[in-house]
Amino acid sequence: MQRLPVITAFGGFNPAGRSSFHRGYSRLVLDKLGKEERDSTLSDLAALMGLRTGDNAEGILDPALEQQVLDGTLVRELESRYYDYRKCHFHQSAQLANPQGLTFEISTRQLPQPVPAHWHLEHIQGGRVRVTTAELSVLLDSHREISVAAAGQLPTGFEPGTKYNSRFHPRGLQLALLGASDAVQSLGVDWDTVVSAAGPGNISLYAASAMSQLDPFGNGGLLQSRLRGGRVSSKQLALGLNSMPADFVNAYVLGNVGSTGAVAGACATFLYNLRAGVEDIRSGRARVAVIGAAEAPLVPEVVDGYSTMGALATTENLRKLFPGEIDYRRTSRPFGENCGFTLGEGTQWVILMDDALALELGASVYGSVAGVFTNADGTKKSISAPGPGNYLTMARAMAEARAIVGEDSLRRRSFVQAHGSSTPQNRVTESAIFDRLAGAFGIAEWPICAVKAFLGHTVASASGDQLVTALGVFDRGILPGVTTVDHIADDVHCKHLDISLEHTDRGRGALDLAFLNSKGFGGNNATATILSPQITKSMMEKRHGKSAIVTSQTLNEKVVEQSEKYNTKASRGELDVIYRFGEGMINESEITISEEEICLPGMPPVKLPNGNPFEDMV
Repeated sequence: MQRLPVITAFGGFNPAGRSSFHRGYSRLVLDKLGKEERDSTLSDLAALMGLRTGDNAEGILDPALEQQVLDGTLVRELESRYYDYRKCHFHQSAQLANPQGLTFEISTRQLPQPVPAHWHLEHIQGGRVRVTTAELSVLLDSHREISVAAAGQLPTGFEPGTKYNSRFHPRGLQLALLGASDAVQSLGVDWDTVVSAAGPGNISLYAASAMSQLDPFGNGGLLQSRLRGGRVSSKQLALGLNSMPADFVNAYVLGNVGSTGAVAGACATFLYNLRAGVEDIRSGRARVAVIGAAEAPLVPEVVDGYSTMGALATTENLRKLFPGEIDYRRTSRPFGENCGFTLGEGTQWVILMDDALALELGASVYGSVAGVFTNADGTKKSISAPGPGNYLTMARAMAEARAIVGEDSLRRRSFVQAHGSSTPQNRVTESAIFDRLAGAFGIAEWPICAVKAFLGHTVASASGDQLVTALGVFDRGILPGVTTVDHIADDVHCKHLDISLEHTDRGRGALDLAFLNSKGFGGNNATATILSPQITKSMMEKRHGKSAIVTSQTLNEKVVEQSEKYNTKASRGELDVIYRFGEGMINESEITISEEEICLPGMPPVKLPNGNPFEDMV
């Protein structure tokens, strides 16, 4: 018997805003919401964007403010707070020469070491020298237009670093802290209570970025500093590691001493970490697993790299799709006529508990993760090209889901959150996988969603975006359509698929399971099976009995009350980010040790393993 990994909380931030309480999801399907829900969603975003504060942070927005919120969210033209794509700074190499000699003056402290042999130096007053040489290699300050002009950016005015003391923190780590804090506070159960109930040794945390921290405070600054005439800081290398999202949350949000790790798998990074947490809970190695990812790739070098390899939607290619003026809100076009993906930034976090602990604490049940499957592509020619591994991940997930919930649920009440990256290659290969497998499993008109149409590709966090959107679909019943295209491309395989171009309201509780699919560079394929809240609760009742469910529901009333307090404050822009810098540090001299357990001060004891897992072999 395996334990069921139950989703008890989730949180994060992306171009749609805050993820907890389905806020970001509501922005995606805004056009399908009733007036009250719509007004609440827009009000929440206005507060997050700093457009309304204090006592004025709630209530209906006037038309001008509402339009400002709409214009400042989701995929849109790149804002200058990142960089000016029309005038991006770079160095142009040049070779200066003059047969009669070039002469210039320079401070002696600025002389290169060693001084070039062909330089003639003449010392002058004020600690300066006059240099004469026949030729000189120089780097000239220059500017150019980057051909990528759109991105999935955090809501305009929302700067994560202003929400806590973030000095010298790369943007990706700022996002990680805010996202994990959002998830923990939306849980509705004090974290100390969770640690006491589960035991500090029974908590896992897995999180990563795919590309590391590449802005000036991380690896970007590390690699640039000397070449730009500056100095490397003592923080850049450490903070640049792709494991830092996990490390920061362990140290500054949770104070976690349990298992930890960072699994990187390109665009499938979130699902790779989810798999690690799910396996911990299913096997009994952990009772709680915190899963996350964070990515902040909107820096010129990253955009330049993706653009050079032909992966991004460039201005030149978009002009072929938009005969008139380019609509920068529709550059991400999964399964339609497209020309490359649109980068985005974001972070997503989810808190899993085993089914028994979720009941014991009265935790809210948003669904569960039945399993996550990963497969490589085998022999490849182009390392970045898609391959056959995704057939295996999808087929394995579908087969296991059928065994759990039955054929009828798979055929009639399931949907797919596609990778849907908006490249010509993806629209063909991914749709072929879905279509062929749908035919093999007897599925007709299988609903396919693609949230990158709204958010762009947030790389490590992308499948986290798919997860929180799936939870929103379970809660509200609205399947987001691919609204950024007006028709499905002719080469898309869709005999058995339903790729809707508008939002579809299936009704609350109408869907039983979701498949999250990810196709990452290098052959990093992953598919996760997410079970709906009603299926999850039904399974928990069958295992634990009706009385346990009733008792847990009573406990859940206080949990909901506590989590709603946070939601109310967050909706006013008061995120109260958890940042426990130096708080409650463990005095190692106070650790008590015996043969059976280790006890850290202020925590329940950690039992040491005393059984032989290889009893039949020794």
